[in-house]
Amino acid sequence: MTAEGITGLSLRKVAAESGLNIGSVRHYFDDHRNLLVAAVTEVGDRMGKRLTRYSADTLVGLDGEPAVDALQALLEELLPLDDERRVESIVLTEFIVAARVNPIFRPVTEQMAADMRQVITHALDVLDVPEPAEEAERLIAILGGLVLDAVTPHGSLDDERIRRTLRAHLRSVLVTGRGGRPAV
Repeated sequence: MTAEGITGLSLRKVAAESGLNIGSVRHYFDDHRNLLVAAVTEVGDRMGKRLTRYSADTLVGLDGEPAVDALQALLEELLPLDDERRVESIVLTEFIVAARVNPIFRPVTEQMAADMRQVITHALDVLDVPEPAEEAERLIAILGGLVLDAVTPHGSLDDERIRRTLRAHLRSVLVTGRGGRPAV
């Protein structure tokens, strides 16, 4: 899927790449759409498992640079900073775009967005960021832009630039605060 996009994924290709006959693949997936839903669900499960390694308890009492470090480590799990996360980001981007016109993908992508929003909002709340839900929306927009620029010909962000961009925003929230005032 990373090479050909969502339209390139087929039961026949999955069978060929997995060394199975197509009948075996059809046993698990009735049709192309079920295969695609399974693919995006797998991506969501992988991302979710990585995020569960970060307990909000580890954020309690942090401020300044330690808070930036901890929150950045959590959020980097959602960014294409290694081969595994890059593939996941490409697959997820394909499905988010497809969900715009293909309603079968909407429940999965909407649930993934809600889960991400909840994790980020909770982390910001634990870090005593004012209006954590509002700040979570800003962070989600930044993360989405970073992912899009990293996995499409639209942008040219390398891993270091992605990290620096995210860190600059996190510092503005957790260290300097808005308007140059110390953050709460």
